Formats: sequence, structure tokens, C-alpha cells
Amino acid sequence: MLPLMLKLLCTTKEKSVFPYLHSFGKEDSVEPPCLNLTPPWLQVRAVIKGRVQGVFYRDWTVENAKELGLKGWVRNRRDGSVEALFSGSPEKVQEMEQRCRRGPPAAIVTGLDVFPCDDDPGTGFERRQTG
Repeated sequence: MLPLMLKLLCTTKEKSVFPYLHSFGKEDSVEPPCLNLTPPWLQVRAVIKGRVQGVFYRDWTVENAKELGLKGWVRNRRDGSVEALFSGSPEKVQEMEQRCRRGPPAAIVTGLDVFPCDDDPGTGFERRQTG
């Protein structure tokens, strides 16, 4: 079970919060593969408001998210906004948030609400049906 947990946690090469593991009191120490307690990923849900439907916002979002290597999805909402889930490295997710503030050329973004999310992002980035 521990190797699986380490594999799930080990997605970065940053220095471990436990710099050395000692094995049964022996003098030699071994650098653990990774025991970072702060995951190197960020997952958020974003709601984009303004003139964001009928302007290729979803297709633009899929293209940009794939370019950044993000997982998640995007869909229109019945209230006229667009909703998206972005999952990936904090830098890439924050870059996508900045891109969403501008949107594609025909969009007029008047609001962007972003909040943490723990929904399953899936294995890639996809366009979903209106929710």
C-alpha cells in the first residue's frame, strides 16, 4: 500500500519534507522517492461570464487547455455563462485562468469566478454538453 501511496504523491522532483529515511538505525540514509505533503497540482472550477456563448469560447478553451497540458472539461451553462474545470500544475492552471479573463477574440468577458474543486477531471481535456 505504501508504494502506491508514494507513487500517487510523487509527481515532482522537489526536495522531500523528510530529507532522509533511516533504516533500522543504520548509519546509511536513503533519500525517499518523494514524500511531499503539498501536491504539485491545482484543481479549480471556473465560471466565465459575459458574451461567452456563440463566440467559440469552448473550442478556444479546449485548444488552450490542451496546449498547457491540463486535464478537465468545459461546457456552456443554461444561464449564458461558461463553466470549466482545470487540473494541472499550479503555474499552468493560473496561466489558463489569465487566458480565460481575455478569452477568444469575439468574447467579452465581464466576470471570472474561480474556486477550488475536487471533482474528477478525467484523463484529458474535453468539451461537454450544456449543464
